[in-house]
Amino acid sequence: MVTSLLLLLALSWLFLLIILSYVVSSQYPIFFKQPRIGFREKVFNLNKFRTLASDDRLPLNQRRFALGDFLRKFSLDELPQLWNVIKGDMSLVGPRPLLVEYGPLFNEEQRERHKVKPGITGWAQVNGRHQISWDDKFRLDLYYIRHISFALDVKILLRTLYIVANTRKDSSLEEKRFEGNA
Repeated sequence: MVTSLLLLLALSWLFLLIILSYVVSSQYPIFFKQPRIGFREKVFNLNKFRTLASDDRLPLNQRRFALGDFLRKFSLDELPQLWNVIKGDMSLVGPRPLLVEYGPLFNEEQRERHKVKPGITGWAQVNGRHQISWDDKFRLDLYYIRHISFALDVKILLRTLYIVANTRKDSSLEEKRFEGNA
C-alpha cells in the first residue's frame, strides 16, 4: 500500500496529463470501473482509464480512439489500479482479477487464484499475457501462489517494467474470452 501511495504521488503529474488529454479530446467518461473477482472471491470495482468509447452497441473497431490505444499500448490505462491497491482490493503483484461472469466457470483448482489478492501485474502477465492460453494463465497463477515470495514479486515488477518499456503491439482486445474447461 505504501509503495502504491508513493507511486500515485510520484506519478500525479502523469495522471493530470492523461486526464487533461481526455478533456482536450472530449473523451468522456475518463475512468472505467468494472466489477471483478478478488481475494476470497469478493467482488470489487476495478479502476482503469477508459480506452474504448462507452457506446458498447458499436463494433470494437469503431469504439477505439487514439488516446485509448496509446494508453493500452504502454499499460498506462492500468495506473488507476494503484487506488485499488491503496483501498486494499488489490496488490501490486498477483493474479490479474477476472470478470465476475467467469466465476461460475472456474474449477476448484482455478479457484485457488483467489487465495491471494489480485495484482496489477503478475506471473502470467510477464510470461505471455494475452498471447498464452487460459490453461497456461491459470497454471502460471497457481505457480505464483504456490511460490509467492518477495524475491518473486521483485522479479515480476522488474520484468513488467522491461515489457512496458519494450512494448510492441497491444493485443489486449484480441484475447479470447474464458469459457471454462471441459
